[in-house]
Amino acid sequence: MEEIKKQWLPRALIGGCVGIAAHVLLGYLLGSFSLFGPSHFSGFIFPYCKFPDEIEPLGVLLSFALFALFGAEVGVATLPFADSGRELVARSLIHYAVTAATVCLWAGLNVCSTPADYLTFLVPLTLVYLIVWLGRWVGWYTEVAAIREKLGLAPGPSPLHWRESLPYVGFAAFLCLALPLALRLLDDPTPLLSVLYGWLLLPVGGFMSGLSLGRRHGFCPIYPAACVGFILIFIPLARLFTNMADGALIPIALLSALAGNLAGAACHQRKQRAENTVDKEAS
Repeated sequence: MEEIKKQWLPRALIGGCVGIAAHVLLGYLLGSFSLFGPSHFSGFIFPYCKFPDEIEPLGVLLSFALFALFGAEVGVATLPFADSGRELVARSLIHYAVTAATVCLWAGLNVCSTPADYLTFLVPLTLVYLIVWLGRWVGWYTEVAAIREKLGLAPGPSPLHWRESLPYVGFAAFLCLALPLALRLLDDPTPLLSVLYGWLLLPVGGFMSGLSLGRRHGFCPIYPAACVGFILIFIPLARLFTNMADGALIPIALLSALAGNLAGAACHQRKQRAENTVDKEAS
């Protein structure tokens, strides 16, 4: 119990405060209430589940409480749930279920009128979970590989680091194929999610994953090529249900992954030089 208070409680409190701040900002941007005008709240511009006037303050309080709870759940998720595999999976699934229930409860009170409406919230939440899980799996895989290398159990570097790039290729398939397809299916009729993907999620995800790979293994040209390859698969698939021009995603994927990988490779080389210098001085 003492360990939980020291590690989980501060993160939950910080996450709850961030959730409340996000609620205020979102409500202001969507015109639900004014920060400087009358304290009126009518739901996030969706008229399906308005609270009656006599209990409107209760609805406002409940909406803020759910946002705070969601922020606290995200804050708790920044800590590892367990060390062993089965326990980690079980606790992660429980956390996902609780978080999804919180999101669905808020959406049901403010937005959703049909069961299909809940997918608008559950699909992005699930995708974020998958991104985090893939990122953590790649981290664990590379940590185990580094331990084996120090013990002399790992083979030498492969040509073009193709073997070292394989765990990241799975992440590239999700980032450049599965994620944009899912967001495109949700983009009806306004392509807001696709614009957000093309100019934020793809460049940030490509750069950060390329940076991680480069810092661990140096320059790996297969990874940027894999990102472009999955984008090239995505484009004709997306044309089956949309007419958006996706050609700009090709240079975005290439440049972001390549820039991140080159930056990581530079860090990797600097680290190797420092280690070689220490070894020479020690000998």
